[in-house]
Amino acid sequence: MSRFTHKVALITGAGSGIGAEIARELAAEGASVVVTDINKDAADAVVSQIRDAGGTAEAFAQNTAKWQDSEAAVEFAKTTYGALHLAVNNAGIGAAAQNIGEYDIEAWDRVRSVDLDGVFYGLRFQLPAIVASGGGAVVNMSSVLGSVGIAQNAAYVASKHALVGLTKVAALEYTAQGVRTNAVGPGFIDTPLVRSSLSAEALSHLEQEHAAGRLGTDAEVAALTLFLLSDAASFISGSYHLVDGGYSAH
Repeated sequence: MSRFTHKVALITGAGSGIGAEIARELAAEGASVVVTDINKDAADAVVSQIRDAGGTAEAFAQNTAKWQDSEAAVEFAKTTYGALHLAVNNAGIGAAAQNIGEYDIEAWDRVRSVDLDGVFYGLRFQLPAIVASGGGAVVNMSSVLGSVGIAQNAAYVASKHALVGLTKVAALEYTAQGVRTNAVGPGFIDTPLVRSSLSAEALSHLEQEHAAGRLGTDAEVAALTLFLLSDAASFISGSYHLVDGGYSAH
């Protein structure tokens, strides 16, 4: 039997990248997966991939910055599959690089609304639902920038640090009720967006900032996430786990 047979999972921001890989791998290991994304077409495409591979999934349009969407996504999972056991709060955004003294206020609000408020909204409705379903686990997607800083990214860094604290509070409140909550901190991940937005020189420098000498992959983040969601991590809750190729070891 696969690790997640008979489990229902909800993954936010799963229309691409890390979220999509987590959704595909959970489905491959037996979970029924709700793939949510602000871009419904992207979520539909991931669902098609899962079904083509023999898995079970449904798509749901969700803007995590709206608490009503988080409530609706959880209700959709319960209505569609009868329960909710696992959640990954993966949706996140960044903003243009700016010093704090010139930082665009609207950009600050926009990033925080997704990267921090959106995770709180998710937990607000996921945790009671998972308790009611008999227990399970949650992973909140932070970043290596949840433990170290980087210039000109105040909103993202502050939100990802705060998310780690929020994860600890959730664990203190709900672990005894059968729901473990942990955070994952990816380093810089090799995506088409990263490669297209950086010069060859800048990309090489970024790679060398990681002790591994390269960027990470979606699959490497998914591997850690699935472990934390699994019963093999039964005594792990309230913690923050890096998958950063040694970036933060400086």
